[in-house]
Amino acid sequence: MPRVGAPAPEFALHDDHGKLVRLADFRGRPVVLYFYPKDDTPGCTTEACGFRDGFAEYARNAIQVLGISPDSVQSHAKFRDKFSLPFPLLADEGHGVASAYGVWGPKTFMGRTYEGVLRTTFLVGPDGRLLRIYENVKPDGHSAQILTDLLGGAAPG
Repeated sequence: MPRVGAPAPEFALHDDHGKLVRLADFRGRPVVLYFYPKDDTPGCTTEACGFRDGFAEYARNAIQVLGISPDSVQSHAKFRDKFSLPFPLLADEGHGVASAYGVWGPKTFMGRTYEGVLRTTFLVGPDGRLLRIYENVKPDGHSAQILTDLLGGAAPG
């Protein structure tokens, strides 16, 4: 996993509209890059809707929100439309970007172990360096915590 202060790994992925999006496209402004396991599942919906509900505050402060999961562009489009998500969802179908960020690994659910996305959020500074990493994210209240950390005076890191 990359470390705070290191350059964020660059990527180019298709978003929920099929447009190619690069991390470098957002240089000059902060980016909230959140990795989530699967579209339209309870935890992932809670997390996405938290970012949706705080989106006006992110936009007001020129902070870009990007969600990344291994789901397809089509799956992302359905998820976006169903929950009116106003930010890009990026399709990492081969999980190459999740692997580059160190968030693809073993998970256990109901006694079964499998490989998947470890719910993690990265704050990328305007210069492309990592400001903060949130591991083992709890979906409920996560977006509000990020806004507090970024805007409420809490020191990143």
